[in-house]
Amino acid sequence: MRYLIGIDDTDNLESRGTGHRVRQLADFLAEQALAQPLSITRHQLLVDPQIPYTSHNSSACLLVEAEKMQKTALWGACRGFLLRESAPGSDAGLCLAAWEAVNPCVQAFGKRAKIVVLTQLEAEQTALDYEISLEGLTGTHGGIIGALAAVGLRHAGNDGRFLWLPGLRELSGSLSVAQICTHGHIDQIRPLNGANLAPETLVNVGEWVRPILHGGQATLFVEEQNHEWHILSKERIKDLSN
Repeated sequence: MRYLIGIDDTDNLESRGTGHRVRQLADFLAEQALAQPLSITRHQLLVDPQIPYTSHNSSACLLVEAEKMQKTALWGACRGFLLRESAPGSDAGLCLAAWEAVNPCVQAFGKRAKIVVLTQLEAEQTALDYEISLEGLTGTHGGIIGALAAVGLRHAGNDGRFLWLPGLRELSGSLSVAQICTHGHIDQIRPLNGANLAPETLVNVGEWVRPILHGGQATLFVEEQNHEWHILSKERIKDLSN
């Protein structure tokens, strides 16, 4: 079955960010044969003077496939990993939810975290109401808000961008749509206001391939330049996915 693992605030100003840490976590779970990583998404939350954050106030969600009987071991492995690897001074939070446990109320919590200041109590109560595992591991435990929000936003399917998919970071140069989708595990490639490109169409993927989570699918948006298809610029991808 599929599980969503949300993490937030694992870093400090001197350390690598949460995006790096969640990729390490994915590798660790695979090495321990506890879960098969499927994707990692980044979700931008509200930036506000009332909210302490390290750089951008973004959280991450790791989607994995694991046996139902492995849930307890999966939680323990994630918890132990973040306790070991979270940076000094961080306020790390961890969330684990079966895909089926995430309902519209949890999705709404994630959407609210993008526009209003939420509290740890609200996060704890939401998780408790729907039997979702949620725990603050370091510092003030403030990362539980972003960890739960990441799970809700990933499940809702229309927020954020993919930091990792199997094969995604190995893509380079001009490739056909079919090759990109097959090797990068991307669901669809299309212009912002157009239909999906044909499988044989060539696309220059550049050096920063970050599909957007759109309609529950990994979507690579492209544009035509000088009669050639290119992925959108890094800046436009960030604008669309934040």
